[in-house]
Amino acid sequence: MDEKLRNPLLTAQKNEITEHFIYLKLAKTIKDPHNQEVLEAIANDELKHYHYWEGLTEASVKPSQYKIKKYFLIAKILGLTFGIKLMENGEKQAQVNYERILQFLPDARFIKEDEEKHEKHLINLIDEERLIYMGSVVLGLNDALVELTGALAGYTLAFQNARLIAMAGLITGIAASFSMAASEYISTKTEETAKNPLKASVYTGIAYVLAVFLLILPFLVFGQPLVSLLITILIAILIIYLFNFYISVAKEISFKKRFLEMALISLGVAALSFGIGFLVSRIFNIQV
Repeated sequence: MDEKLRNPLLTAQKNEITEHFIYLKLAKTIKDPHNQEVLEAIANDELKHYHYWEGLTEASVKPSQYKIKKYFLIAKILGLTFGIKLMENGEKQAQVNYERILQFLPDARFIKEDEEKHEKHLINLIDEERLIYMGSVVLGLNDALVELTGALAGYTLAFQNARLIAMAGLITGIAASFSMAASEYISTKTEETAKNPLKASVYTGIAYVLAVFLLILPFLVFGQPLVSLLITILIAILIIYLFNFYISVAKEISFKKRFLEMALISLGVAALSFGIGFLVSRIFNIQV
């Protein structure tokens, strides 16, 4: 066999056997019978593809232990759906490799079609709790980032004291987290959804409290209010970036639009609140 064809075939073969073991390893650690069945079905498909390539190369290939460990840990820590879709989306080189192979072996197109259709369909069948309650997490994070970033910006000009700003922000944030959790509980209870109202409120509350802690942290660490506010804004942008990246991968939706929209809203409210804080401090002549 020509080396120009053999090398891409061996690469494809290695990818298939690696993903086979990733899906198989995940299946063995999952308690949910439905998800376990889905993962085993995908693992079997990957093994069939491996054997197809093996029949052409007449060589056995070992899986990449690094990739197995990497994506297994990502799936266990950040969620099954996110880990799997990140792995599938990240195989850009594999797609290029398939295109090279198909130039010589057009009959192998069924494998590429399996990857694009059948396996993606199976992945979308995975039932994961954290995705069911993702709307509640979005609600908690959105409100915390918009409201608290704005409040901290206002407090910065009004109080000009990092500790006082942190204290006011903490009180505001904790009170708002309870309010948001209660609102989510009532809202979910009145809707006909598969979500448990108590779980939905807990997800909202936890997301809000985590955001509160991260946003007020700079005011507790640094003594300069304006420096602390700048770092808080950078943290808010980072949270928005990471969260929207997670959502875009897990739910296969546009990242750029959601990120820009959420970032502009948060920064816009912060700027407006900063101006209000400045006016309040001047009108009432507040000196702290």
